[in-house]
Amino acid sequence: MSFNTFGHLYRTTTWGESHGPAIGCVVDGCPPNINLEEIDIQKWLDKRKPGQSRFTTQRKEQDKVKILSGVFEGKTTGTPISLLIENMDARSKDYDKIKDKFRPGHADFTYQKKYGHRDYRGGGRQSARETACRVASGAVARKILGSELSIKGAVIQIGDLEINRNNWNENEIDNNPFWCPDIEKVKIWEKYLDEIRMSGSSVGAIIEITARGIPAGLGAPIYKKLDADIASAMMSINAVKAIEIGSGVNASTLKGEENADEIVIKNNKIKFNSNNSGGILGGISSGQDLIVRFTVKPTSSILIETKTVNTKNENDTIKTTGRHDPCVGIRAVPVGEAMLACTLADHFLLHRAQVGELNE
Repeated sequence: MSFNTFGHLYRTTTWGESHGPAIGCVVDGCPPNINLEEIDIQKWLDKRKPGQSRFTTQRKEQDKVKILSGVFEGKTTGTPISLLIENMDARSKDYDKIKDKFRPGHADFTYQKKYGHRDYRGGGRQSARETACRVASGAVARKILGSELSIKGAVIQIGDLEINRNNWNENEIDNNPFWCPDIEKVKIWEKYLDEIRMSGSSVGAIIEITARGIPAGLGAPIYKKLDADIASAMMSINAVKAIEIGSGVNASTLKGEENADEIVIKNNKIKFNSNNSGGILGGISSGQDLIVRFTVKPTSSILIETKTVNTKNENDTIKTTGRHDPCVGIRAVPVGEAMLACTLADHFLLHRAQVGELNE
């Protein structure tokens, strides 16, 4: 299997399976002399790790990261950074009864068709367990970008229940198990997901990521557009089915004068009167907040019996037991933040390589 690497100058190769002894990644292209310790990575992994509420999988993983290379005396050396995360709570026996059945909605069938062999334990390489590696790499990327640039994600919809944007309070996002900025929606989502979980089903979600402090000039026209790379990064996350940037699909309902972000001079600086572009014009960052949303489908592993086929080409039925998320979109928030950080770090290095310093 190839294609386990993403990025161009800031490159990350992830490895490992859901029920193997460990997972990890190798980060290449990180500049030297950047302060980096395990605690800088661990704080982001702690946001993603499972089992933190009844609304996520109860698999208990500490996700403790070990830096194996690329750092000396607390600073990056410019050489590959190897990161290791051991798997501590895999329960492979949960999959013994369904190992010869293709789980609907999962990649079991397509993996088998492509490779002729697959790791059925938790989905192996296709498992969302792999995203811990992305979060680890995203932590390194954030160090490259610096503290002046902030990346913050939130869940804005679970199932068909949307937040009220008039209630948006960023300080509330880290205070509830849903990364929800609307405190009034938390109790409603709790009741809703408890009902979904008890029924053995699942629902999807929409996540919004905002990056602030991005300089103008990142990205390039035509074949290296910043928004194209962001879309690719987000679509690579497990269960993601749609991407929006700025006004997204709502742009089709606007007139030209409504959608255009008027440009004015205020206090001798260029300002925009709106941000329908989501901070990107012609594939290049405008200096405005970068806003990206992605849609996560319902968790495919459910306790409700569904139709499928088995490896003998026979009709069959399946009920997936084990520990699964009633809404996998909740834990996608730190993953989306990490992929945006990796993409921005990559484009920062690409810009510096081609142009030099960013123009003010």
